[in-house]
Amino acid sequence: MGLIDFVKDAGEKLFGRGQAQATAKEAAADPANAAKVQAANAAAGDAILDYIKSQNLSATALTVTFDGATSTASVFGVAPDQETREKIVLCCGNVAGVAGVKDMMSVDQRQAEGQYYTVVSGDTLSKIARQYYGDANKYMKIFEANKPMLSSPDRIYPGQKLRIPPQ
Repeated sequence: MGLIDFVKDAGEKLFGRGQAQATAKEAAADPANAAKVQAANAAAGDAILDYIKSQNLSATALTVTFDGATSTASVFGVAPDQETREKIVLCCGNVAGVAGVKDMMSVDQRQAEGQYYTVVSGDTLSKIARQYYGDANKYMKIFEANKPMLSSPDRIYPGQKLRIPPQ
C-alpha cells in the first residue's frame, strides 16, 4: 500500500507529545545523543506494537519501527487477510505523534482492498456510509470494519482515519 498519511495530532496518546521529535532535534545538535534518539524511537515503536496487540490483531513476524524525525511509523509482517492488514495500519497511524505509516506488510489471502477516510468535524458514520455506499443505514458496516478500535458507532473524532470496506 505504501505511505499513508494521518493527522499527526489526532489519535491514541501512547507516548509523550513531541518526545521523539524533541530527541531527534537534540541528536541533530549533538551527535552524541544518537543513542538517546534510537532508544526513544524504539520505545515509540514498541508502544505502537503493544497497542496493536491490545486490539487483538496479529500478524506473522509483526514489527513496528518509528522515526521521530519524520513522525513516520513503518509496519512489517504477514497478515492473515486484507482486513487485518488494514486494521493494523490504522492502529499504527491513529496515534498522536504519527503523521504517516509506511505499510510494508503482505497478506496470506488476497482480497479487495478497502479505502481510508479521514473524519472531519460534523461527520457521523451514517453520513460517511451515505457518501461511500449511497445508503446511510450501512453505517454498521463501517463500524464493524473498524472494531475493536471503535467501541461505539457514535464515538468518532475529527482527524481519525477509518477503514471503509469494499461493498
